[in-house]
Amino acid sequence: MKSCLTNYVDKINKLPDSKLNKEDILNVDFFLEKENKLKIYYAPHNEYINKEAKILIVGICPGWTQTEIAFKSVKNDLNKNLDTNIILRNCKMSARFAGSMRNNLINMLDELKLAEYLDITSARYLFNEECTILHTTSLIPYPVFINDKNYTGHGPEIVDSVMLMKYVKNHFYEELKEMNKPLIIPLGKSVEDVLRVMIKDNVISEEQCLFGFPHPSGANGHRKEQFINNKVELIEKINNYFKNFML
Repeated sequence: MKSCLTNYVDKINKLPDSKLNKEDILNVDFFLEKENKLKIYYAPHNEYINKEAKILIVGICPGWTQTEIAFKSVKNDLNKNLDTNIILRNCKMSARFAGSMRNNLINMLDELKLAEYLDITSARYLFNEECTILHTTSLIPYPVFINDKNYTGHGPEIVDSVMLMKYVKNHFYEELKEMNKPLIIPLGKSVEDVLRVMIKDNVISEEQCLFGFPHPSGANGHRKEQFINNKVELIEKINNYFKNFML
């Protein structure tokens, strides 16, 4: 995926140094495209790709919180005159999962004994800055909003939107081509639905996908029940991936 950051440097430099509000970003300066109620805006969060990663965690698209963090990180690094790739990597490290969602992810992955296959003590290591095993990304690389609220994968479904699927194919499909068959952990049914389309398109294999993994958000009230119900199957899928698919 080609970086577009250089096209937005002047606009990013003009952003306020204090907390960003939605009107600072959700405007004509960063607007990309719309389809009915859906609007897509530029953000630099997903322009860095860790091509060596063995584990790929995939969400729908950056939400507002990630978007704000990403812009603030980039603006801060632009003032330091850092290399573009370093700026984008720092942006990725700053904006990826934090707080309770990260802790839920770690706890579930540790219960699935993923760390044993990666020769690390805990999935917590994946989120260390020096770790090169993990890559996080989104199906749609840029933030999507409906009436200035985060798009959650519904109304419309991603697979039913011509515009959203265009971004998936032009960006996420291409991103995966640069990686070496990572284990893909989809966050939510909307992501799973797109991955199944990609399996049909022969972009990825079903053996790569940890289908049934609960979304780690604290707002997912069924997370614990889903994890308990799927735990044995998820452990088997991880074992089969490392035993057979990665030969």
